[in-house]
Amino acid sequence: MAGSTISAGRKADRKAGTPLPATYVTASGLPRHHPVSQALHWVTAALALAVLPLAWVAVSLPPDPAKGSLFVLHKSVGLTILAIVVLRIVWRMIRPAPPDPLVPRLLTLIGRVNHWLLYAIFLIMPISGYLLSALSGRSTPYFWLFTIPGLTKDDGAQKIAESIHLVGQWFVYALVLLHIAGTAWHLVIRRDGLLERMLPVQDGRGSR
Repeated sequence: MAGSTISAGRKADRKAGTPLPATYVTASGLPRHHPVSQALHWVTAALALAVLPLAWVAVSLPPDPAKGSLFVLHKSVGLTILAIVVLRIVWRMIRPAPPDPLVPRLLTLIGRVNHWLLYAIFLIMPISGYLLSALSGRSTPYFWLFTIPGLTKDDGAQKIAESIHLVGQWFVYALVLLHIAGTAWHLVIRRDGLLERMLPVQDGRGSR
């Protein structure tokens, strides 16, 4: 009975126009992403920005210990992205994203497709990268903490993994740029507060 009374009270407050806490809505009234979703999003973004330069620099270096160390970091960051993206997908099934803002239906569809393609490419790239290394018979150190065993050497399968990994990087560039462009459009052109949905409370409302 007490639970139903509280629930009814909350519904009444919403009908009466009582504003939701700042942790639920942005200053412009848009539903805010859960703090766990926010954290996973920004950790993924930071790791994605790190993993690409590590590969660029490592490939450009001559064979020496520094090159090997950079590749260990690149592979380790990639495997971390893989784990976080799996966690994000599970979390999103448990805690769905808030409703989209009122934008043209086509743009909403493009945004959703972009998100799921980003999930897909951030699964494909670490897996293909691991297979590229493992199918040469080499094990993969994870931040020098432990080692993930390699697989039986298979030159044909390794070449397939290499092709997927090399082509996949261009999908990463395209999808990330599209994601950034969409965010900039909401931020600069529409000014609808969409980015704030993925940020912690900025205006002090949560402290009152």
